[in-house]
Amino acid sequence: MNTAMECILYLAVLILLAVPLGTYIGKVMNGEPVFLSKVILPIENATYRMLKIEKEEQMTAKKYSISVILFSVFSFLVLFLLHLLQGVLPLNPESLPGTSWHLAFNNTSSFVTNTNWQSYSGESTLSYFTQMLGLTVQNFASAAVGIAVLFALIRGFIKVKETGLGSFWVDTTRTILYILLPLSLVISIALVSQGVIQNFSSYQTVTLVQPVTLQDGTKITQEVVPQGPAASQIAIKQLGTNGGGYMGTNSAHPLENPTPFSNLIEMLSILLIPAALCFTFGRNVKDKRQGVAIFLAMFILLCSALAVIAASESGASPQLAQNGAVNVSSVGQAGGNMEGKETRFGIAASSTWAAFTTAASNGSVNSMHDSYTPLGGMIPMLLMQLGEVVFGGVGCGLYGMIGFAILAVFIAGLMVGRTPEYLGKKIEPYEMRMAVLVCLATPVAILIGSGLAAALPQTVQSLSNKGAHGFSEILYAYSSAGGNNGSAFAGFNANTVFGNVSIGLIMLFVRFVPMLATLAIAGSLVQKKRVAVSAGTLPTHNAMFVGLLIFVVLLIGALSFFPALALGPIAEYFQMLG
Repeated sequence: MNTAMECILYLAVLILLAVPLGTYIGKVMNGEPVFLSKVILPIENATYRMLKIEKEEQMTAKKYSISVILFSVFSFLVLFLLHLLQGVLPLNPESLPGTSWHLAFNNTSSFVTNTNWQSYSGESTLSYFTQMLGLTVQNFASAAVGIAVLFALIRGFIKVKETGLGSFWVDTTRTILYILLPLSLVISIALVSQGVIQNFSSYQTVTLVQPVTLQDGTKITQEVVPQGPAASQIAIKQLGTNGGGYMGTNSAHPLENPTPFSNLIEMLSILLIPAALCFTFGRNVKDKRQGVAIFLAMFILLCSALAVIAASESGASPQLAQNGAVNVSSVGQAGGNMEGKETRFGIAASSTWAAFTTAASNGSVNSMHDSYTPLGGMIPMLLMQLGEVVFGGVGCGLYGMIGFAILAVFIAGLMVGRTPEYLGKKIEPYEMRMAVLVCLATPVAILIGSGLAAALPQTVQSLSNKGAHGFSEILYAYSSAGGNNGSAFAGFNANTVFGNVSIGLIMLFVRFVPMLATLAIAGSLVQKKRVAVSAGTLPTHNAMFVGLLIFVVLLIGALSFFPALALGPIAEYFQMLG
């Protein structure tokens, strides 16, 4: 009961914060005045003058797409060079050398695509300079790109017989200045107040309160404590659904997430903007019911996933319960799987974080997903495999779900023999082809990547677990890359040439193919006339459509991944039962 009440509280607070934020974001992206305008508008206009950006420019879908690609290529090159050259760059008190080319490629692909998959430990691999100027900057930039593309799609729905989708440069600037920077500043200060580090000090060597003796008799009396500008990166990693850990153990590390309150702040930050964008969508298409319908579909899927994870982790497995042995969680519950979880967070906060972070394509973790029960670990995997549409990444999650909505109205249109419509625009073959790309890019990339990896002997040899769980580790890694998530089961050594290159290519493919397909849909819709609502028009704001949308999302996920899941977590579940 305590676990359920705690999970319900997290969800309730999320909704209370998301609704007003959604209104604020809608005003910002429309250029309407907001309470921060007096402070930020002069900075915004100065940015346009300095970069020679035309504030009122209306880009075609092609020009908008080219701008996205050019911006991302520039970001890629800068971040790639920072990785290779960090050994000779400043703010490197630990004198860390540059990374290998394949790790640089992987990590650059990861942060440019808003995935933040990491096959290394941040505190032992990257300098302060690379973490700040490289990773933190990309956390802002990649998140802004996703939101910008979403608003190009929204304009495709609301404009009639035009060609312009707005300016990519204006959309990106407004997103960073009005949304991401102010929220990150507030969250950073809140995290520092809880003990999250933010400094440029060298790493500190401290004496252990209680020495540790290893199996070989070696006695450990000292430990190195990493330092650095962590809070500023952690704030945007959560708000931008980036998720990369400043430390190798991510938000389970006491210097990244020291208290229950910091845990609450970070966990709510993960879903805050993706949830708010649903209400922004309804506001900006001038029908709030549409945004509520999308939100409800996502929310129902999230709550269902959270319920399964929490139930699986709260119940003791046969192995834990044998001979009367049970765990006691930090909230006093008898039973439950506490392996891999921080006792200061317990099962409820760990399960909720696991659901939030994989639903939002965030990827930060406060517990070890590899140690979850088979079903408890399968649900986070499935949330990523659905295509990051259960809220998903900032911007990209919502335009991914809109792709599924277009598919849903097309299926409904086939049933009644009528050309499908969505938000007053006819959905014709071109939009359908692009929507299929949006919906199927993720499963295709995940299945091909994990299949190739599982077939290689060196991959199997690198696993710390064999059998069904070992396969789950491979499947989770490629699901994380394909779902733009970044979390990991661990147990799979991905820091190899094949692992880094294959995962990097998948991240680039799954980020930009759906993104460009979305812009193609927007470019087609913006030129169309609005269709009047008639008796044959499918309502897309009622309970029936919400149910149909959920069905389509689950149908594609089930058809695509059930065979793979049956070989991994499902097989492991039955093995656990004996």
